[in-house]
Amino acid sequence: MKVGRDRRDSRWDAHREQRRVQLVAAAIGAIRHQGAGIGMDEIAAAAGTSKTVIYRHFGDRSGLYTAICESVAGVLLTEVRRATADALADPSGGHRGAVAAGIDAYLRLIESDPELYRFVVHRPLLSQGPATGRRGPREHGTVDPVNDLVTVIGDEIAAVIGTRLSGDDGPAAARIWGHAIVGLVRGAADDWLARPDGTTRERLTTHLTDLAWSGLSGLAPHVQEVQQ
Repeated sequence: MKVGRDRRDSRWDAHREQRRVQLVAAAIGAIRHQGAGIGMDEIAAAAGTSKTVIYRHFGDRSGLYTAICESVAGVLLTEVRRATADALADPSGGHRGAVAAGIDAYLRLIESDPELYRFVVHRPLLSQGPATGRRGPREHGTVDPVNDLVTVIGDEIAAVIGTRLSGDDGPAAARIWGHAIVGLVRGAADDWLARPDGTTRERLTTHLTDLAWSGLSGLAPHVQEVQQ
C-alpha cells in the first residue's frame, strides 16, 4: 500500500509556490527599473533576499529566467487571445481585423515594457557567465520558453487564418502562414525597438497587417476560401 506525501511536507507547497510568484514579481519589477542587463545580485537585492534563496526556489538563473518568461507569456497570450476574439466578434473587424489585433497586442507589450521584452527575447541574464546554484529538474531538459511562446502565438494566428480556409491543404497552409506572420512581426518588432525612427505602434501595426494580409489574400484562393 502506497503512502501519500507527509502532510507536514505537502502543506508547504502553497507557501513555496506563493514565494516563487513573489520572487518572479520582484525580478520583473527590477528588470523594468534597472534594465534588461540586470544581474542576479541586483535581482536578489530588489527581492530583499539572497541569491542562495532564489536558487533554492528556481535551481539556478536559467530556472528564474524560465519562470519570468512563463509569467510574461501568460500575460501576452491572454492579451493576444482577447484582442483577436474581440476583433472576430466585431462585424466591422473580421479576419483581417483579428490579425491586426493580434499584431497590435504583441507590439503593445514591447512598447509598454521594452526592457522586459529585451530580457525575455535576448536572454542577457543567461549570457552573464555559467549559471550557479543547484539545477532543478526542469533545467536538465531543453525547455526554451521563448520558442514555446512563439509557437503558441503562431498556432493562435493559424487558428484565425484557418477559419477562412477549407479543403485538404487548408490546415497545413494556415499553420505555415500563421507562424510566418509571427516571424515577420518579431523581426520587425526587434528592429523597431533597437532602431527607433519615430514610427508609432499604430503605424507599425498597419504596415505589418497590410504586408501580411496582402500575402494571405493572394495565397488563400489556392487552398479554397470558406464562403462567407
